[in-house]
Amino acid sequence: MPFDFIAEHLVERKADALLRKRQLVEQASGRYIEVAGKKYLNFASNDYLGFADDFIEINAQQQLGSHSSALVNGYNKPQQQLEQRLCELLGYESAMLFNSGFSANSSVLKALFQDKSVAQSSVIFQDKLNHASLIDGGLHSCAAMVRFNHNDLKHLESRLQKSKAKHKLIVSEGVFSMDGDQAPIAALCKLAKQYNAWLMIDDAHGFGVLGEQGLGSCETFKPDLLIITFGKALASSGACLLASKQMIDYMLQFNREYIYSTAMSPLMASCTLERLEKLLKADNRRAQLTDNIAYFRALAKEHNLALIESKTAIQPLVLGDAEHTLDVANKLKEKGVWLTAIRPPTVPFNTARLRITISSAHLPDDIKQLVDSLVECL
Repeated sequence: MPFDFIAEHLVERKADALLRKRQLVEQASGRYIEVAGKKYLNFASNDYLGFADDFIEINAQQQLGSHSSALVNGYNKPQQQLEQRLCELLGYESAMLFNSGFSANSSVLKALFQDKSVAQSSVIFQDKLNHASLIDGGLHSCAAMVRFNHNDLKHLESRLQKSKAKHKLIVSEGVFSMDGDQAPIAALCKLAKQYNAWLMIDDAHGFGVLGEQGLGSCETFKPDLLIITFGKALASSGACLLASKQMIDYMLQFNREYIYSTAMSPLMASCTLERLEKLLKADNRRAQLTDNIAYFRALAKEHNLALIESKTAIQPLVLGDAEHTLDVANKLKEKGVWLTAIRPPTVPFNTARLRITISSAHLPDDIKQLVDSLVECL
């Protein structure tokens, strides 16, 4: 029967406790989430600074849609203002906005190596735990892709040494989305320079919370290509590539996702810019987030919860078996705690986990309830 594989694969996913389902969220903030009429403590959100609780006044005259591609007539003043402000803050010549971080990551890699004659002498070096958008972009580009062990600089260097490629691109995340640990940005910059390579960093989970000004993992050391997203600490939507003017000009010619997509909404760009200015003044929220993370880890240690080593808001608890992890997540919901069971293929097999995310919006009693509930459910 045509397309019978669809039903077969769904049955297999369900049997392996890997079937994904959407949950209809009725209301959400940095602290709470409401699903099916029930309110839970929210420890699954990427709203690290609690900005989702802050309303933005919308000008009724503001244009909602961009109506076309940025290369037709969809590039408006609000988008330009957001790009220019990000360049000013992060120290880059030029920028371009995308509707999602996935689109930005995957399309930049495909577009950079779209010329097959160039790609023949090009290699992308990717951390093995990079986000799916980066891996997909590398796989779908015309360049060869080599993966190095997670945050293993010696392994990366050995691969760089063996490479005879003319064009070498190292790709990593600033903060790894499923483990919460950080890439050694300074060392990666040094290696890139030493081996005449470029460095690309996806700082989706670092931007807004790390650095003295909250400008992320790359506040001090600048990669050649920097991707930031607006859907985490900024509690907005969209993403941005920052690079040299020449690089952005190249993307405008060859990045198919950008060229053939409707541009970011001017309204969204305006709201994101407003949120960006608030982020620069959010030192108290970042300090509270740091305190909340420390408090959570201290309580977890008291109760012998084996967390992955992480100083960021992402605090994974690896349980291994997918079915067991899903069962624990469901038990936590019964106690009023909302956590997501992260299972393969999002993470490697036998490393299913509870991905706990801490927000500055959480109160100490919230964190204590989380830890007490974890102890009871494990």
